[in-house]
Amino acid sequence: MLYLASQSPRRRDLLTLLGLRFGVLDIDVPEVRRSDEPAEDYVDRVAREKAGAGLLEVVAVPGAWVLGADTEVVLDGEVFGKPRDGDDAAAMLRRLSGRTHQVLSAVSLVSAGRELQARCHSQVTLAPLDDAAIAAYVASGEPDGKAGGYAIQGLAQAFISHLSGSYSGVMGLPLFETGQLLRQAGLIGCEPPPAGAGA
Repeated sequence: MLYLASQSPRRRDLLTLLGLRFGVLDIDVPEVRRSDEPAEDYVDRVAREKAGAGLLEVVAVPGAWVLGADTEVVLDGEVFGKPRDGDDAAAMLRRLSGRTHQVLSAVSLVSAGRELQARCHSQVTLAPLDDAAIAAYVASGEPDGKAGGYAIQGLAQAFISHLSGSYSGVMGLPLFETGQLLRQAGLIGCEPPPAGAGA
């Protein structure tokens, strides 16, 4: 049995595309970067901690696997997490405006006796944004709870001039890497997922 250690509707929708039935766990793991912790290590650790916390909840379930994921926006070595409020979101967008940033998305798949992990790197370029565009976007509420203060699958698509990497990874769950881990675990085969399968 597979469980997703996330309440994110985006991750649920993406995982459903792989054709698996899964349970959803409400996991609360602090997302605090340690002093001098490289961004790559940070995103890997948080994904692993989410999966581990989820496994503790279902460890009594025979054959349980738990999938944890974390996605972070990185610019000039600084990790942009979820904005605290509208002002913080606007500040993030001003810094990302007209620049190319990195999006790191890590996936951790764990069972009682095994741990698998993968990470996806993407590059995203935002067009130059003026204050009015940023204010209107923040007022939409879409930046709430989104790393870097934007959602690639929403209104922010109009701001993205270039993407190199994984669209689903920027959304929050890189499907190629996730599928590879699930195959390694024997949870899915090499055949395409059946139409309409999911949670």
